[in-house]
Amino acid sequence: MAGLEPGAFWAAMAVTLFAGFVKGAVGFAMPLIMVSAFNGFLPPELAVAGLILPTLITNLSQATRQGLGPAWGSVLAYRRFLIATVVFIVISAPFLTVIPRMAYLLLLGVPVTVFAALQLIGVPLALPLRQRARAEWGLGVLGGLFGGISGIWGPPLLVYLLSIGAGKQEMVRVQGVVFLIGAVALLAAHLRTGVADGASLGFSAALVVPAMLGMAIGYRVQDRLDQARFRRWTQGLLVLTGLNLVRQAVM
Repeated sequence: MAGLEPGAFWAAMAVTLFAGFVKGAVGFAMPLIMVSAFNGFLPPELAVAGLILPTLITNLSQATRQGLGPAWGSVLAYRRFLIATVVFIVISAPFLTVIPRMAYLLLLGVPVTVFAALQLIGVPLALPLRQRARAEWGLGVLGGLFGGISGIWGPPLLVYLLSIGAGKQEMVRVQGVVFLIGAVALLAAHLRTGVADGASLGFSAALVVPAMLGMAIGYRVQDRLDQARFRRWTQGLLVLTGLNLVRQAVM
């Protein structure tokens, strides 16, 4: 329990159950939900450490749901984003306790909200083929920078996948692959910074149970969503995610 009061511990379990359900349904937002809620009653370092193992295990399930072959194909297809994300998670992780929270929350929340809202109201924002490689590197760097500091590197990937018009299964699988590799990098980085230690990783391991239970329920919802509805759910949730990041910054 990492020294937490029982009420705080069980609140963290309940938040993780809900976050796992959302992840199972749309493929992302578990760290965002967990960090957003945890910041209300947990120390910042424990909030980041707590999401590490649930993120790693649930993304292993998500990445390999269609088999190892498609997962490896996603690694090769999105290798630029992966390389940039991992490298910059390691670079930015030591700055977790240095950079003001308001700064990084606003810098992530405002552009994500604007992008997703424009998509939701039908403004086309597809990337031309000739710009995709550049966008993949740039958004991977951005995701890694925020990932090391906050444990959140999903929004830049979602922006990229929505921009190229990826299908439902591809979006979910690629998110799983990128988030899985990023979670391994995050764990390694915070083992070095001391944020991930015996007590915090024990707490994180306990959160794996509700995360996987919630995800199993969420998978049932995802399987019933058609492509158009899945895309709108993703866009809508991304808007809420961005607005919540801005809310945390200004409050």
